[in-house]
Amino acid sequence: MNKKIGNLFKGDKGIWTVFFFLCLISIIEVFSASSTLSYKSHNYMGPIIYHAGTIFVGIVIAIVTLNIPCRYFKLMTPILLIISYATLLWVLVFGESINGANRVIQLPGFTFQPSELAKGTMVLATAQILSAMQREDGSGADPKAMKYILWLSLPTIMLIGVENLSTAVLLFGIIFIMMFIGRVPLKQLGKLVGVLMLLGASVFAIGSIAAANEDKDPAKTELAEGAKVDGEQEKNEGIFSKVFHRFGTWRNRLSQSGIPDDPKEFSVRDNFQVAHSNFAIASSGIIGKGPGNSVERDYLPQAFSDFIFSIIIEEMGLIGAIVVVFLYIVLLFRAARIAGRCENNFPAFLVMGLALLIVAQATINMMVAVGIGPVTGQPLPLVSKGGTSTLISCAYIGAMLSISRSAKVSPTAAVATSSNNNLEPSEA
Repeated sequence: MNKKIGNLFKGDKGIWTVFFFLCLISIIEVFSASSTLSYKSHNYMGPIIYHAGTIFVGIVIAIVTLNIPCRYFKLMTPILLIISYATLLWVLVFGESINGANRVIQLPGFTFQPSELAKGTMVLATAQILSAMQREDGSGADPKAMKYILWLSLPTIMLIGVENLSTAVLLFGIIFIMMFIGRVPLKQLGKLVGVLMLLGASVFAIGSIAAANEDKDPAKTELAEGAKVDGEQEKNEGIFSKVFHRFGTWRNRLSQSGIPDDPKEFSVRDNFQVAHSNFAIASSGIIGKGPGNSVERDYLPQAFSDFIFSIIIEEMGLIGAIVVVFLYIVLLFRAARIAGRCENNFPAFLVMGLALLIVAQATINMMVAVGIGPVTGQPLPLVSKGGTSTLISCAYIGAMLSISRSAKVSPTAAVATSSNNNLEPSEA
């Protein structure tokens, strides 16, 4: 029996441990933070049953993925690229609007968020390009590698950025770090940073002017408040307005981020989510109020998603916060250990890219919760309540586990590895 269970949960035991602890924390805290959902649905157990079911399906996805030898991931890249581009275009035109942005596609029984799949696909494609274009003399990546990566990733980043800037910035940051790890020439990376800074400043300035003019237009203000006339809004909105319609939100979030120098300048009404997140943290103490005893969960609109880290701190205190942070750090270090033992570049780049994607997103979520970053809407990976986000994150974990068990071990690592090593050599 134990042998069968061991065969089922193959791969790096450290990653499995982190994965199960995060899933356990997720079930407990989402159950606690879903009071508003329970009230609206008039079903006390409904939200947590649905979330626990999603976690279970995610574990199955992780197990299925870890049994796919990592060399086959390369074959999936073209298919995933086509699906990613197609669904990102579809969601912009026909997607369901969430908080004023088209981010999900409504399917029978559930919603699908294309940006979650696109993030992993871009990491996969980037790892493949970097591994294929390493110079034979070991001096790093060919200068053309960055060009190919940008050709693939920039369209995706722009499609995501129209409706979800924080996810686009996160994805670009991960790809940039992967290029640095893949030893793309530093001169190229420096030029890329300079160009993007100038481009970003220009676009943001234009968008801010457009958003300011829109705020001053009384006709648009009246229309936005509900005086809609048979498609007049759609008729009057050109391509420019559709591209820059989120700039007002981005500008406000950036201007309201951080802690004001004068506490009197802070408005609870204008910073509702941040204020109640701070209330939750301030009332937590060292050990917290205990699971299920949160007060702010009834005030935070996204207590079970964007601000679940605040609820974790409120209920589990500083100790609980440290445990959660520690789990993500362990995940990153285990990925680095696996990457260091891989003989081939592709699995090493891929495992690091996926780990960075999860940990960077977690860092952003936690920074928002403690008030040192603008509100972004990024969920806490493997903890926040979600459908597509949870399932795709579990697939990332499965891919990391697959690499840990099927990637070919370098000769030097094989010599230094003890008999109980979690990394199983193969011919991948």
